[in-house]
Amino acid sequence: MKKALLYKKLANNAVQCYVCQRKCVIPKGKTGFCGTRKNQKGELYTLIYGIASAVNIDPIEKKPLFHFHPGTQVLSLGTYGCNFRCLFCQNWSLTYLDGKEIKMLGKASEKITPKKVIELLEKSDSAGVAFTYNEPAIWLEFNLDVMKEIKEHPHLKKYYTVYVTNGFLTKEHLDLIGPYLDAFRVDIKSFDDKFYQKVANIPQVKGILEVTKRAKDKWKMHVEVVTNIVPTMNDSPENLKKIANWIVKNLGPEIPWHVTRFFPQAKLQDLPPTPLKTLKKAQEIGKKTGLKHVYLGNV
Repeated sequence: MKKALLYKKLANNAVQCYVCQRKCVIPKGKTGFCGTRKNQKGELYTLIYGIASAVNIDPIEKKPLFHFHPGTQVLSLGTYGCNFRCLFCQNWSLTYLDGKEIKMLGKASEKITPKKVIELLEKSDSAGVAFTYNEPAIWLEFNLDVMKEIKEHPHLKKYYTVYVTNGFLTKEHLDLIGPYLDAFRVDIKSFDDKFYQKVANIPQVKGILEVTKRAKDKWKMHVEVVTNIVPTMNDSPENLKKIANWIVKNLGPEIPWHVTRFFPQAKLQDLPPTPLKTLKKAQEIGKKTGLKHVYLGNV
């Protein structure tokens, strides 16, 4: 275990985590919602530092990032756990975990260090590193160490860094990684709070929107937005228009919007895949709203 960043000590040896917007209050001996951070005697520790669930080389377009170093390969890293429990998570085997399971998996999983990541980066034909597959926010300590290795050494600055995120990290988290992160590929799943409450067990989308705008405005990160369109749940023209409008007004018309096709996954097996005509309608809505780059995904 490694001591965690971004937490506050409370009375009775409890702690409050500030890695994501849940801001879990964690009693002594317990873990937070994501299952990856444990309170040990009034100090918070991460259980997943250096524990990798996947290490691959992908096209940057697979993230998807279409307007950020197109045509390059990216070293992609992920771990276990998530601060969401999306009903249709395509990587549910990595994310639907609690602290006990992560500890067990850690014994058999690939152990990796920031220096090893740099070695892999330099030996491969990758142009950068992406933290992906599960929610990177919960891997903060490891991600930050990797990004510092890259950005604080002149011969490594040519490499870029990417978060593929649900956007639910705190402003404190964003500001900590801001000097070292180049691209913020974020999910805006819906403009309807009830959707987020049902699908991810979070109260509202507002915090995600605020952090996304901050990533672009304060830290000048490259931003691209993904909306996975789920039949009957977030596919209404009204909802899609609200997302597109928000992107235009707050991020700008040049920001790419990826509207992607849902396929039955995890706990949401009773719905059909998204009809192609729904995606095309979303694309039409985006363009009419003023977005210049709207892409269909998973088709």
